[in-house]
Amino acid sequence: MRIDKFLKVARIIKRRTVAKEACDQGRVAVNGRPAKSGTNLEVGDTVKIEFGNKWLTLRVDVLENSTKKEDASKMYTILDEEWKEKASEPEFF
Repeated sequence: MRIDKFLKVARIIKRRTVAKEACDQGRVAVNGRPAKSGTNLEVGDTVKIEFGNKWLTLRVDVLENSTKKEDASKMYTILDEEWKEKASEPEFF
């Protein structure tokens, strides 16, 4: 299954076009390598996604072409959530 479709079906990203844009902008990596929107996923792959000020790392558990909203979170396991540090602002006294 393509990474952009997986992100949409698993409801990690709301629309497939947005998932494609995230891949094209280099904000998605599969198994440590930058992913294009057409990158194929397999069960057990590790996906790292940049969401604004955080990184989400997950493992692919199930690949399905469609799923119910309640079952979408069963398609993956969240391994890590990293928050980016804010740029230090100058202190004024």
